[in-house]
Amino acid sequence: AFNLVDEVMCATLHNHTLVRKEELVAATRAIPLIMKRAPIDRAAAIAAENGPVLCIKPLRQARVGLVITGNEVYHGLIQDRFSPVLTDKVTSLGSEVAALDFAPDDANEIAAVIRAQMDRGCDLLLLTGGMSVDPDDVTRHGIRKAGAVEFHYGSAVLPGAMFLVAYLDGVPLLGVPACALHHRVTVLDLVLPRVLAGEHIGKAELAFLGHGGLCRDCAECLYPHCPFGKGF
Repeated sequence: AFNLVDEVMCATLHNHTLVRKEELVAATRAIPLIMKRAPIDRAAAIAAENGPVLCIKPLRQARVGLVITGNEVYHGLIQDRFSPVLTDKVTSLGSEVAALDFAPDDANEIAAVIRAQMDRGCDLLLLTGGMSVDPDDVTRHGIRKAGAVEFHYGSAVLPGAMFLVAYLDGVPLLGVPACALHHRVTVLDLVLPRVLAGEHIGKAELAFLGHGGLCRDCAECLYPHCPFGKGF
């Protein structure tokens, strides 16, 4: 409504854009060099009536627990490649990895690790492996067994369709699919900052990511200076 008022304008960055202190996020102008005051007053009234035009949310410093699942990595048959990737993403946003645990493809053991990390003070968990629907992919079942009461499997993002969001005693649990190993940017990069900003990610939020949720897989990745994840 603000930009429907004649002779004034306001331009902003995309919604859900990560910004740094003192970075420009919006600009407004009186379009003509000379104008009457009435349009300015009308635009200001619209902004006052509808609340702030912009809202900048700080990212909290989370104590993150990493749960790496899978028989092969648990028994040392293959090297863990997930934890370095996730650690980089967590620390780049100002949080810390407070716990790193491995679990086999056993729903009860995965549930026990989840509970143990929460008992150690982790207030955000990232879980990897077992996110498909194969019979031995049981991470989703482990999350349910741990007691998660809200559970959303699947996002409208590529890469990242098999992403999972659940909540357990108010703690977000994010299930990270294998695409995070093969793509520099995935759905996790869209959701993790919003979780750290205090947003509750549910079914609707995961669905709305679909507009702009297709990564173009450019030869030279320019994210976040690209359309990926900029739909809403």
